Amino acid sequence: MEDEALLDLVSSANVACGFHAGDATTMRDTVRAAKLRGVTIGAHPSYPDIPGFGRRELGLAPGEIERHVEYQIRALRDVCGAERARLSYVKPHGALYNRAARDPETARAVVAAIRKVAPSLTLLGLAGSEMVRAATSAGIPFASEAFVDRAYKPSGTLVPRDEEGAVIHDVKSAVQRAVMLVKGQTITADDGSELHISAQSLCVHGDNPDAASILRALNARLKESRVSIAPFAA
Repeated sequence: MEDEALLDLVSSANVACGFHAGDATTMRDTVRAAKLRGVTIGAHPSYPDIPGFGRRELGLAPGEIERHVEYQIRALRDVCGAERARLSYVKPHGALYNRAARDPETARAVVAAIRKVAPSLTLLGLAGSEMVRAATSAGIPFASEAFVDRAYKPSGTLVPRDEEGAVIHDVKSAVQRAVMLVKGQTITADDGSELHISAQSLCVHGDNPDAASILRALNARLKESRVSIAPFAA
């Protein structure tokens, strides 16, 4: 399986919980494969948007978002329990992630869902976003991430996917961006300016057709630089 091949190259994996992708079988199989490889498991909840792969803004009310996110976290937690695996963190997906990054009420709804299921779970989100503030205020552990295969605006937000150059496919470019993030905590925005980003996790999207090539090259480059790769959440 392609997803299992990617699990050989990462330290943490965001597992779709059925609302944009995944189902009972794929969740179980992915959890089993991650556990076998010692990969840390995270829930990847989204809007209920299978046709749009969770990347359409649905404009749901915060209360609805909280219920949907809680349901998805519980679903994956139950799968992890059945497989004697540990669920360690939560990362919103797609349009929900982008909204939670900029909108305080959405960020608080995501955090409220985590608190209801397991306050010990780490929230993984965009550095400097509203998710940081919501998690800190609620006493939820937070880890910031940066994107290796997505372009940034000067504001620190991601370039919308419908804009040219939003997704990075060039392996050398993606690896160089990652090295800059690890060594200098900087990344170049789409206007050429430099952003400072302190990140505990680097993200490569599994649905990027070049994900495996990027991850293999990145692993090799980090090892050459004597940078250790480890999960950000226990």
